[in-house]
Amino acid sequence: MSNDNYLYLDNSSQGKPVKAWVNGVLFDGATQQQLLETAKLPIIYHHIAAMPDCHLGKGSTVGSVIPTKGAIIPAAVGVDIGCGMVAARTTLTADDLPDDLRQLREVIEKVVPVGMNDWGKSAFGGNGLRLYRKRAEQHWKQLSKGYDQIIAKYSQIRPNHRAPIEQVGTLGGGNHFIEICLDQDKRVWLMLHSGSRGIGNRIGSFFIEKARTEIEKLGIKVPNRDLAYLAEGGQGFDDYVVAVEWAQNYAYHNREVMLENILDAIKASGELPEFTVSDEVVNCHHNYISREHHFGEDVWVTRKGAIRARKGDLGIIPGSMGARSFIVRGTGSEESFHSCSHGAGRTMSRGEAKRRFSLDDHIKATKGIECRKDAGVIDETPAAYKDINDVMRAQQDLVDIVHTLKQVVCVKG
Repeated sequence: MSNDNYLYLDNSSQGKPVKAWVNGVLFDGATQQQLLETAKLPIIYHHIAAMPDCHLGKGSTVGSVIPTKGAIIPAAVGVDIGCGMVAARTTLTADDLPDDLRQLREVIEKVVPVGMNDWGKSAFGGNGLRLYRKRAEQHWKQLSKGYDQIIAKYSQIRPNHRAPIEQVGTLGGGNHFIEICLDQDKRVWLMLHSGSRGIGNRIGSFFIEKARTEIEKLGIKVPNRDLAYLAEGGQGFDDYVVAVEWAQNYAYHNREVMLENILDAIKASGELPEFTVSDEVVNCHHNYISREHHFGEDVWVTRKGAIRARKGDLGIIPGSMGARSFIVRGTGSEESFHSCSHGAGRTMSRGEAKRRFSLDDHIKATKGIECRKDAGVIDETPAAYKDINDVMRAQQDLVDIVHTLKQVVCVKG
């Protein structure tokens, strides 16, 4: 069953239905089954909304919006709590960019620790980077009190290494990236994707296990252990909400520090003429929880790989390496719980991408873009993702496109 905008999966005999904005995009059986499995939980409210980039995830589907009453599923939020995007438009144009963009990429890589690096590594501890590290320390002052309160109650969350202060303003690996882009008017944008780093992973992992333990004690059966939930009113629930909201704030600050450091470094490099940043700066999560009002009731909304798209909300929907990205404005669709996709969405696992594509395939797919072209990023090659143009067509009732971006520089973790 479907209407013009979404596919309706009836689950009435076992749980709540699923509404999936998947017209014209891959929507495989395993992903459908996972969505329906989550919708069986008694805590699901009204229906689950699946975005056009949805694909099989750990526990619950990446690209899904999961409203719940009286409980939250920690594994649905995941371990990259608060992961999201920030984008800023500058006063620069394409004509201001140098012919050789490699030096710009190297400027970024010098002031943002990527992959396994952080401010504690020797390469980023020198006096030349003191200004950039100091900004991270200043942001940490706003975060440290909340962190101290969390670990005072749950000392197990404290990392054995890589203290959270050392990762404010760092990118991480996987699908995290930093890009310089041009919009439809050839204006230059800076855009990046990252989250709550190691501390978000610690918080997420701890409470996922805590949820499993709590429902076992209560004798509650769930379709799979990654759908274990924390019930409202219990100590675990309240502590999780405090911790996850702190991690979301950490992720927000993490992106802000990177953005500010990159802008300062580019200005100091002499590679570009003087410029400023316009008031078009967007910073949004796509792995998070929020208390919201939908269909007449206050509920918890978990967006696992989805962004909020209330009427007028600005958001960022990135494509894969080599593809277009979009700055969008939400239409406020109630059926999607005011949500839209967070990207293109994978069509295959990282392992499958490495098996299927060669380095030559990746080089051809990223032609014209200054980025890594080595075997270490083949799992992120564009062909491992859905076509972002198909994804955008499938959700044209959820967002309006404000700007269309095309990357010219891409830094991967």
